[in-house]
Amino acid sequence: MPSQAEARAITASARNGWLLSTPALVILSLAAVGPLLIVVIYSFLTPGQHGNVVWEFSTDGWTGILWSKDIFTDEWMLADAHLTIFWRSVSLSLMTTLFAFVVGFPTAWFIATRPPKERALWLFLITIPFWTNLLIRTYAINEVLRKEGLMNTVLMGLGLTDAPIDVLYTQTAIFIGMTYVYLPLMVLPLFAAIDRFDMKLLEAAYDLYASRWQVLRRIILPIVKPGIIAGSILVFVPSLGAYVTPRVLGGGKQMMIGNFIELQFLQGKNWPLGAALSMLLLLIVMAALLVYVRYANRGSSHG
Repeated sequence: MPSQAEARAITASARNGWLLSTPALVILSLAAVGPLLIVVIYSFLTPGQHGNVVWEFSTDGWTGILWSKDIFTDEWMLADAHLTIFWRSVSLSLMTTLFAFVVGFPTAWFIATRPPKERALWLFLITIPFWTNLLIRTYAINEVLRKEGLMNTVLMGLGLTDAPIDVLYTQTAIFIGMTYVYLPLMVLPLFAAIDRFDMKLLEAAYDLYASRWQVLRRIILPIVKPGIIAGSILVFVPSLGAYVTPRVLGGGKQMMIGNFIELQFLQGKNWPLGAALSMLLLLIVMAALLVYVRYANRGSSHG
């Protein structure tokens, strides 16, 4: 048991820590909680005729997420278009996360198993895309995927196709673009987890006549699972709320949640619905983060 002096020292240290963090907490409250509170309030108001809101309580913003009102009969009906946008956003985000893992895991393993001097070079190459603006990287993929772009030029030059493949402005183009943009966010956490992996475990497994599939499934993946979960969250969350990549590579034809929110605030003039969609996106992201925290803390003695 700690003595009274030690207990007072611990209490004083905790109090000083809170005092030192007070300015940061105030800034976070004003810069983060304040705008979120405004969005929550707007989601329960009535839309104005030319944008903005009328200060009258209404749940139409939240109802409009799944239901739409007929302009002639004022009857509520299921919003099929909204459900299509939600499904497209979630499915593309999950596909992007899965493919980023499939490509990122062997990449991270390759980097982690290189000599120390070579690792720095490979990590440097992985982080180079972060030096370029997201919009520029997205337009670079646009130039690769267009009919006269690099992909079709190579395919036609190799004789694999007789005519250009029309990939641009499709879900495939958005999937390729988001995978390219967010792949480093999968590789880096995986590398950090694999770098701490004890390779002697592989030798022990092979000595016990384990197959490569058994080693991967029962030894490697469980140990590097925190890196897999962290990388998946880092890819899934921004993919779900992506705006620039679907806008450029989808050409406005393949709308996702981020583009749908922008449409409600600008062209749609329905700020409550846009605010409700923003809060829905936030709730989905919070749920994903809670899943990450749950699995990251599993096995911890403190729960």
